[in-house]
Amino acid sequence: MEGQPKPRPSGSKIFYIPGGETLLRIDPWWGLVALVIGLIILLIAVSPDPFWNITRFVRDGIVITIFITITAFLFTLVAGMLGGLGRLSQNWFVHGVATLYVEIVRGIPLLVQLLAWYFAFPVIVQQIGQWLHISALAEYQANAIFTAIMGLVVCYGAYMSEIYRAGIQSIPKGQTEAARSLGMTHFQSLRYVILPQAVRVILPPVGNEFVALLKDSSLVSVVAVADLTRRGREFMAVHFNPIEVWAMVALLYLVLTLFSARLVAWVERRTRFER
Repeated sequence: MEGQPKPRPSGSKIFYIPGGETLLRIDPWWGLVALVIGLIILLIAVSPDPFWNITRFVRDGIVITIFITITAFLFTLVAGMLGGLGRLSQNWFVHGVATLYVEIVRGIPLLVQLLAWYFAFPVIVQQIGQWLHISALAEYQANAIFTAIMGLVVCYGAYMSEIYRAGIQSIPKGQTEAARSLGMTHFQSLRYVILPQAVRVILPPVGNEFVALLKDSSLVSVVAVADLTRRGREFMAVHFNPIEVWAMVALLYLVLTLFSARLVAWVERRTRFER
């Protein structure tokens, strides 16, 4: 009949997948990353001295910053999972130890913790070595990078524990009951059912913790770690140009944090699911 739409051939039907289009679209905030990188290149091109000299001087500090951040973050994920499971444990002793750890560590500033790890921890190890007559411990000397990573892991592990705890508690109890009804043990249901779902829930706050850890890694400069911040301070102490030095250091940190944030956003989109 005239006026009625003609039926579309079955072969031409296009199916719409919710959320699928976001995977094909480029994140526009990558433009901000490119803008900051372009600004750095412009400064170097217009005024090689001091901006190019600063960049060359601090490049090894950039490597140290990235290494400490990634290493500390990987160990933080493990410490956070153990702390989160401990907070949810039915065993009063495990629950009490995990809760005490979280409450104490969260109440002490990160800078104070780093100073304690670098100055106090070696003395404790040396005292233990003297009491036990173990020469290796009695002569222990602090390694700056090791103690910096330990301080970051212990501090951020407490915050990560709460993220894990909240993520696990967000999964409906029916999931655990269904897994147990299938014959799974408590550990199996946690490993194969609860944690895989909780990981998707906690991914955004975990990504934010990574960006925060990258910025807070600048505090390790106070414990003799030659990171980006310390290298910038050394260059400034020799050339007495604080404006140029800290402008370039800030831009380099901005590139690192913006790049990390974009990677986190990409991972979130790849793992997002429709409820």
